[in-house]
Amino acid sequence: MLDEQRTLPVQVGDERATLTSILQYQRDTLMMKCAGLTAGQLRSKALPTTGLTLLGLVRHLAEVERGWFRNVINGEDVRGYWPRDAAGRWTEWEVEDADPAEAFEKWEWTCGLSRAIVDAAESLDVTGRYVDEERRIDETYSLHYVLTHMIEEYARHNGHADLLREAIDGTTGE
Repeated sequence: MLDEQRTLPVQVGDERATLTSILQYQRDTLMMKCAGLTAGQLRSKALPTTGLTLLGLVRHLAEVERGWFRNVINGEDVRGYWPRDAAGRWTEWEVEDADPAEAFEKWEWTCGLSRAIVDAAESLDVTGRYVDEERRIDETYSLHYVLTHMIEEYARHNGHADLLREAIDGTTGE
């Protein structure tokens, strides 16, 4: 994906447009970092000090999109796309046998649902709840918070993606 294909952030005006365009820019950046790689490269633990992979990042961000937009803001009860292991840990990071096409399809589909949820919200002040009875968590979040958090989440992981991509094939840059 060439840089020109990324959504350019709205720099003045409506706050919702600014936040959603910056989030989309971050989504596009992740896609750009993964573009042109083989399944093996996407699964590659390219840095010896971490178990991170580009495919694991895509799967993780699909889960994050699902959790924040569908479950918290939209009030759905959508379980994780990838099951928990015997110890109760999410398995999106376990990509040795993962299908990249499935992961990208799930991530892109979930991003589309997220965009629709944001578009349907009457304002950034719309709230949703995150409840985890096991951990005794019951928190309320505004759409404004969720969009801001998602920008932060993608920006952090896109930094990881930069390092992974450079280690895989030497490609650098935004």
